[in-house]
Amino acid sequence: MLAKFSAYFITASNFVLTDAAESIVNVVASSFAFFSIYLSSRPRDENHPYGHGKIEFFSVFIEGGLISIAGIGILFKSTYGIFHPEPIHDLLTGAIIIGVTGAINGALGYYMIARGKALNSITLDADGRHLLTDMVTSGGLVLGLSLIYYTDLLWLDSILSIAVGLYITFSGYKLLRRSVAGLMDEADFSVVGEVIKVLNNERKEEWIDIHNLRAQKYGHELHIDCHMTLPNYFDLNRVHEEVALVDKLINEKAGIKTELFIHTDPCLPQCCHYCSMPNCPIRSEVKSTHIEWTMENITRNKKHFEQ
Repeated sequence: MLAKFSAYFITASNFVLTDAAESIVNVVASSFAFFSIYLSSRPRDENHPYGHGKIEFFSVFIEGGLISIAGIGILFKSTYGIFHPEPIHDLLTGAIIIGVTGAINGALGYYMIARGKALNSITLDADGRHLLTDMVTSGGLVLGLSLIYYTDLLWLDSILSIAVGLYITFSGYKLLRRSVAGLMDEADFSVVGEVIKVLNNERKEEWIDIHNLRAQKYGHELHIDCHMTLPNYFDLNRVHEEVALVDKLINEKAGIKTELFIHTDPCLPQCCHYCSMPNCPIRSEVKSTHIEWTMENITRNKKHFEQ
């Protein structure tokens, strides 16, 4: 941040100011991200039975909001600069400073995204993508400053800063959209799709159907509710074994730590036509169809024969 503001004071360029203003957001947002990661890692307690992971969505919301505000401010400042231009100078010196800071932010951004994916942390991922945005704008800034220097078209300073301001504002909007989706428990289809893939690959004959599956993310953890239909002659010990196996498989193979609440249903005669259970003592008809578990039928609050 200090390096970028130094570049602005050296050049007096609105274009450089766009990058310097965003660096303030980097510092403030990263400070809150640091706190949110600390809080989200704390164990669940009586007041927060699902843990503290939701704080990460607030962190992303604040970061997205700050980025959007910075982008809008840049647009106003740059538009004003078109009608009231100011002299700019030492553009190559400013370009070198911005280029170095952009390279550092880019390397850090790629590292944070990788760690965010490994730890299932939306905050690390969002902060890393913000730094990548900074790298892109810094790269564009270096090219723009070089272009202004060699063409001597000073009006490009404000025009290019408007373009960067629009890009920054859009990046902030995407983070806001992502945070609101998490706070509203919007379904993460990529995560649910991976869970369904594991269930299909590891499917057992005893698992007649799974339905009413709902998934919520709490920071780096996933919470799943679902209904599972099992043969109605299983005793409680056998039911517990099947439920525990589903829990184990998802936690080992879905790529995210998951807490499952599974409600078990007894099978009905209407289930027989798609049930694969061999040597079933209560079967009323032979199996005549195979129902693949999909996003559509596994998330409905209905047994498969009611589809």
